[in-house]
Amino acid sequence: MKLNLGIDAGGTYTDAVVVRSPDDSIIASYKALTTYPDPLDGIREALDGIDQNILSQIDVVSVSTTLSTNTILEGTGFPVGLILVGDYFISTDLPTEHFIQVKGGHDSKGAEAEPLDENAVREFAQRTKEHVSAFAVSSYFSIRNHEHELRVKEIVRNITGMPVVCAHELSQDLGAFERAVTAFFNAQLLPITEKFMSSVEFEIRNRGMKAKIFMLKCDGSVVGIKGALEKPIESIFSGPAGSLVGASFLSKKDSCAVIDVGGTSTDVSVIREGVPEMSESGAVVGGWKTRVKAIRMETSALGGDSDIWVGSGKVNFGPRRVIPLCRAAAQFPKFLEQLATNPMPSKALLGRNFQPTKFYIRTDYEPLELTDLETEILNAIPAEPTSLKEIRSRINKYPASKHLDTLMQKRLIQPISFTPTDALHVLGEYTEYNAEASRIGAQHLAPLYKMEAEEFASYVKREFAKNMAADLVSFFLEKISREEIRNIFDVESPIQFKVHVPVVLIGGPVVAYLEEMKKLIDAEIILPEFASVGNAAGALAAKGIRRFEILIRPVSMAAPDWEFYVYSEKGRENFYEYEEALEHALKLGKDTIYEYMKEAGLDPDSVNIDIKKDEVILEGSDTLVETKIVVLGIAEHIEEDE
Repeated sequence: MKLNLGIDAGGTYTDAVVVRSPDDSIIASYKALTTYPDPLDGIREALDGIDQNILSQIDVVSVSTTLSTNTILEGTGFPVGLILVGDYFISTDLPTEHFIQVKGGHDSKGAEAEPLDENAVREFAQRTKEHVSAFAVSSYFSIRNHEHELRVKEIVRNITGMPVVCAHELSQDLGAFERAVTAFFNAQLLPITEKFMSSVEFEIRNRGMKAKIFMLKCDGSVVGIKGALEKPIESIFSGPAGSLVGASFLSKKDSCAVIDVGGTSTDVSVIREGVPEMSESGAVVGGWKTRVKAIRMETSALGGDSDIWVGSGKVNFGPRRVIPLCRAAAQFPKFLEQLATNPMPSKALLGRNFQPTKFYIRTDYEPLELTDLETEILNAIPAEPTSLKEIRSRINKYPASKHLDTLMQKRLIQPISFTPTDALHVLGEYTEYNAEASRIGAQHLAPLYKMEAEEFASYVKREFAKNMAADLVSFFLEKISREEIRNIFDVESPIQFKVHVPVVLIGGPVVAYLEEMKKLIDAEIILPEFASVGNAAGALAAKGIRRFEILIRPVSMAAPDWEFYVYSEKGRENFYEYEEALEHALKLGKDTIYEYMKEAGLDPDSVNIDIKKDEVILEGSDTLVETKIVVLGIAEHIEEDE
């Protein structure tokens, strides 16, 4: 009997599930709170909830997480220095204040467009190294020739000793700016992912398990620890990818749409005939377009732990994730009294960070680059709930909202506030924690919107369900804005959207929204058993997938049959004969896939190889302009140990 353990560390909960092979039956599961910012305690508690005799028999551990996604959505990643090489046209703000554009880069054939300005790179690295945790470099047309990226990496590492991420290591797709953004976020996530995966591995080994450890990627496949640490950007949306694969696994539906309600976000995706639908242009997260191959997904920064606050005459949802009042009261014995006696902020102060339900706690992250005033505010907030009134008494004034935002963005403090989870506690539909704290919170906020407490909670629940329905419809109606679709659900009408594929609900207390969703959407809506741990189940149901793309082009169209370039993530190579170039490309693709599977601990003998070849012929002739080859390898099994 083979036992596999799935772990999903989400924004709110950390789930563990054990699946027995070969009948794929779930024999144990447990749900624990995610500990923030260090997930180790939550992972430990989730594993403590599984029979230790079962854990001793585990062969494989597979992990999924929303950690990377939430880091980008919340803007709480580590500072990164970004180096752009070549003739970039930047039409929008970059995701970092630490960046430079230097001379260099290549053309579409991989020829050097301009020599690399190495002195500018050295000066930037020297000037920036005290302010960042890593560097990212993207060079123009590095997918055709990445020697400038590699040279920048060498220079920066010699000067700083810090990690440097090259854009060509992550994507071979056109789109220089998107590759730069992808490299930036990958660099930003390096320390966070390293801490997370080392925590997982430590806990697994500390319990005497010799199991192989994998991490779920955002395309619904798994990767070994080494690959996960090198390319953490590929774990964005691994939580939703897990829920998609897990929903199909739990519902026994090869084709279905999935709504995954997490603590920070709600995600919609679809699987058809057992294959996740992929994004053609790359994952978009927090408004940033990347070149990461991921499942196609509609995501909104609204989850069970989204901040509910009243301001500007309306009830606002998120986008920040907070600790629910009910959970804070269960964790801190004195919090209930603090909440009950907390005064209403003046109308002049009332806003997102100033609410009668708003408190702050300090995390254990080390401060980096704070102003004196930010340091003063941080020192006034201990590791227990602190009201704005208490902060004011310690620094003799109310903190500015922008300074609180900065401290939250740097993960130094975390807010406590009313959430959709609290609304369900008020209504008695989910009572995992302290419902009295939720009721007090609703009593504080409801009068600001001229409602009674229970009426306010019902309103929050109903609006949240409408947002779920709008996310689902928006996924299928791509050319219509989500705002337009969301407005339709506020109109009293006999018209109802019909969805012709089953809709599976995954995540925490989604059962509370089942009846509301049936009123809003005409579809087969399924709430499978073990829906609350669907992501963890999906981490185990995933397969090993590796894609390798190659482009073959003539060196010169003046002599298109004479010499050829082969472009791939391995670099640019020359061949005089087309057949020789094609043979090399296919062998390179297959060898890379087999090597990847073996390094990841997947069984190379179980790999199925699929090759797609598209040829572009010059119009009006038989001259070959371009050959694009995609070699796809899928491993069905983990490699067995001797």
